[in-house]
Amino acid sequence: MRLFVLVRHGQSELNAVHRVNGDPAVPVGLTEQGEAEAAALAVQLAGIDLDLCLHTRFGRTLRTAEIALAGRSVPVEVEPLLDDIDVGELEGETIETYRAWKRAHERREAFPAGESLDAAALRYADAYERLLARPERRILVVCHEIPVRYAVNAAAGSDELDGPAHEIRNCVPHLFDEAGLRRAGDRIRALAG
Repeated sequence: MRLFVLVRHGQSELNAVHRVNGDPAVPVGLTEQGEAEAAALAVQLAGIDLDLCLHTRFGRTLRTAEIALAGRSVPVEVEPLLDDIDVGELEGETIETYRAWKRAHERREAFPAGESLDAAALRYADAYERLLARPERRILVVCHEIPVRYAVNAAAGSDELDGPAHEIRNCVPHLFDEAGLRRAGDRIRALAG
């Protein structure tokens, strides 16, 4: 059986101060708590013989992967399709400002100078399709809350990408077999398309 382990990165410096970051060029590290979460993830993953780890272009996902895989010979690659949502002009704003903007706009509307939630969702569906086409059998994916949330909800057959699971905790593994990840990608595409 193929296994895909989707994980949100450890707590970042901007998570700790409730600010958003959708630009991978902005350096944002992990907090001490985030590093501890990644170390705890290493213990959870110790019993899985991983073939590959994918992370996004954001430093917090790479650092989480480095800590979680310390001492193991697991190839690591970048998967930009799973990058966090480009929030454009909302970069660095508070979570409250970000959520207020979302409430006032439809999912198909792009953040000012950024991308829309639906465009990001379709990008994530493409990423999961690309992931399924890979030959490796056991893959760890360290990414962000929203692509994990969308996959969890879509695989469960929800009628919305943001629920019922909404708050995806840092460094908690979410397991998918091949059929589950395919179902997630197809459902994301249906809901966002």
